[in-house]
Amino acid sequence: MGLLDGKVAIITGSGGGLGRTHALLLARNGARIVINDLGGTRDGVGGGAAMADQVVGEIKAAGGEAVANYDSVSSIAGGEGILKSALGAFGRVDILINNAGILRDKTLVKTEEADWDSVIAVHLKGTFCVTRPVFAWMKESGQGGVIVNTSSTSGLIGNFGQCNYGAAKAGIAGFTRCLALEGAKYKIRTWGLAPVAFTRMTSDLMGGEANEAAAKALAPARISQAVLYMVSELSGNKTGKFLFVGGARVAELKVCGTDGLRKDGFSAQDIADNEATVFLPESMGFDMRS
Repeated sequence: MGLLDGKVAIITGSGGGLGRTHALLLARNGARIVINDLGGTRDGVGGGAAMADQVVGEIKAAGGEAVANYDSVSSIAGGEGILKSALGAFGRVDILINNAGILRDKTLVKTEEADWDSVIAVHLKGTFCVTRPVFAWMKESGQGGVIVNTSSTSGLIGNFGQCNYGAAKAGIAGFTRCLALEGAKYKIRTWGLAPVAFTRMTSDLMGGEANEAAAKALAPARISQAVLYMVSELSGNKTGKFLFVGGARVAELKVCGTDGLRKDGFSAQDIADNEATVFLPESMGFDMRS
């Protein structure tokens, strides 16, 4: 018996990296999988069927069920096409993992409009374009479901040279929090994932393929165990939560605030005089070391 027997999962960008490991693990736990991948480079150029087809082949060779889909996540038509693949092959959808992404890292003054637009289109708009039709189907079916949106510490905390990527990932975080509220009455649970993993998309940021220590410590398979927890009954009725997963560590990330200064007609000087009350201690900042 698997944790996901009878379930159908859509995983975007699952032709490689984190998406692939999510797909293989969920399939081993009984889920039938829609492998969506445009097949392009990590900066979003090009396309092809080979990556998605290969993962479908791996799942089938292991005795599981999967179909490939090559639609782009960056349009509503693509999102609807992805849903149609799930319904056409399996008749339902219970899980959506928005994982597709690209990188075009540059400091702000070096970021061209195309670099901004493409990253926002795949990450933020892509999350909307796929989620809307899937969420609508889950709502109408009355059977609920689970949606996992891939955010990032780049958006939740910040990272040098990733204003475009960080803005997209912060937008996904806001989308996730709002969607969790909208989905609660329909038993649609929504999670945010902030992963740190050594993949094709991140390897250059971690010293390249020669960095065997990082590749081992930050193996994508570790992230997928957290995703399995999120989408299975192991996580109960939790929704609207964000998990940081990296190395040997899993931790909740959340927005928090101080009790703050409370004074009618406060001045700028009052804020300066009460900074210890207004601001969180620096010691409470999130440390991403595992």
